[in-house]
This record gives sequence, C-alpha cells and structure tokens, in this order.
Amino acid sequence: MRIGLLGTGPWAQAAHAPALAGHPGLDFAGVWGRRPEAAADLAARYGVRAYDDVDALLADVDAVALALPPSVQAELAVRAARAGRHLLLDKPLAVGVAEGRAVVEAVERAQVASVVFLTTRFQKEPEAWVEEQAATAGWFTARAQWLGAVFTGDSPFAHSPWRREKGALWDVGPHALSLLLPVLGDVRRVAAAAHGPADTVHLVLDHATGASSTLTLSLTAPPAAAGADLELRGEAGTAVLPRSSEGAVPALARAADALRTAARTGRPHPCDAAFGLRITEILAAVEARLAGHSAD
Repeated sequence: MRIGLLGTGPWAQAAHAPALAGHPGLDFAGVWGRRPEAAADLAARYGVRAYDDVDALLADVDAVALALPPSVQAELAVRAARAGRHLLLDKPLAVGVAEGRAVVEAVERAQVASVVFLTTRFQKEPEAWVEEQAATAGWFTARAQWLGAVFTGDSPFAHSPWRREKGALWDVGPHALSLLLPVLGDVRRVAAAAHGPADTVHLVLDHATGASSTLTLSLTAPPAAAGADLELRGEAGTAVLPRSSEGAVPALARAADALRTAARTGRPHPCDAAFGLRITEILAAVEARLAGHSAD
C-alpha cells in the first residue's frame, strides 16, 4: 500500500512518520503540511517527497495517514475519501457531529477503508485485555481516569490550539471511550457531567449492558499524578487495564496493518470512522450537558 502523510506537527514527527517509514508493508510516498517548510523538513528526514499540493499527493497514493487538528482532519478526510483513498485517521475524528458524519458518509460512498488510531486500542496488551473483557459477561461498573500533564509539564502538545480550546474531554476522552464501549456497550445516556479543576471533567455514563462507568479526564494534572487507569468490577470480580510494553510507533504500525486488512477484505475494522463518529456524538452530548443543555 502506497501511503502519504498529511500533517507535520509533533505527533506526525513522533509517531506517524517513523511508523510509516519503518513499516515493511507500506510504501511511504511523501508528506503534505499546512506549512510547506515543515513538510520539506520532515520529508527530507525520511527521503520522501514533500508535496505543496494536497491533491497531488492524493493522486500518487492508495491511502493517507492524517496527523492534523480534528477540524482540519475532517475536511481533508472527506476530500481524500472522495478521491478513493483509504484513511488512517487520528482521534478525535472531528469536534462536531456534522463534520464527523460527513467523513463517514464520504467513506461509505467511496467504499474505502478507514481506521481511527486510538493508541491504547492498538497496543498489544491493552488490545488483548479489551477482547478478553468484552467476552466476559456481568460487568457492573467501571472507573476510568485519564490524567495528563500536557498543560502542567513540558509536553510538546501544550501549545496545541485545539487542545487549549477543547481540553481533556476531546483529547483523552476518546481513549477512555474506545476501551469502555466494546466492553460495556454503547452509551445510552450521559447521566452526569461536571467540571473539575481547569480542564478536568467528571462523567457518569449509562451503558447498553446496564452497567455504568465513571470517568475523570484531565490535561492539567500535576506531573506526579499523571497516568491512565481503568478498572472493571462485576460478576467475574475485578479487571484492571494492563500497562503496555510498547509506545505509539508500534501501535500505529498495527493500526496500519488493520487498515491494509480492511482495504483488502472489505470488512470494516471495529475502530473505523463510524466508531470515531459514535465517540464524537458521545463527547458532544457530554459537552452539551456541561453547558447546561440536555444530553439525552
């Protein structure tokens, strides 16, 4: 599969470019970015072409990986799908339901494959854990904490405008939901949502299986308190999300494998654009509840 990269920021540099360049089943064709000088610099590091015109890149590839702010991603994902290109997307799919739905509709019309890269879902140990817990009945409740120090430490994402605007709900919320939904079922109702310190939010969700979950999400945790935890409790006892032995690059390579398989077989991956849209719908419902509107 010949693939291009759309995006040149810290995430593209740290995860996408090395994963695409090092993948034996991919032909890394080139880079496009909103800043041509950044695209030229990143492309030079991997000996690939820097594209000034996104449509020229789309014409040269079978698929694109997107490492862009969600508002930019949604628009370009629609454009790429309409050009018949498979999509390796990032989370969140979009920050508006209409924009996310437009991506899904474009994917369906063009009959292209899509995978949303939700890091933890594609890491070896957590991926196996989710499959095991999804096959276990009787979960009663779950507690998830995704506490980042993006705005309180030295993170390269600290100056990301969309993270500053949308906060932890939209940045780390998709990670927590990507693990909870396959185990506890879809969210039927946002039962409660409240603000905590800075961008911290606390959520209570009612799931299709009858289980409930509580989530605490933050990008402003003290660095010493940062970390991600998920605990399930039910008839089988307690299950705790294991730590992963691998970082983002191997996980992204596994997501690329999933995209190649979906493109070859025509069978959608569980983390496809439609799943990304469902996460967007849930986050939008939470946002409405936090703003004082109905989330039902």
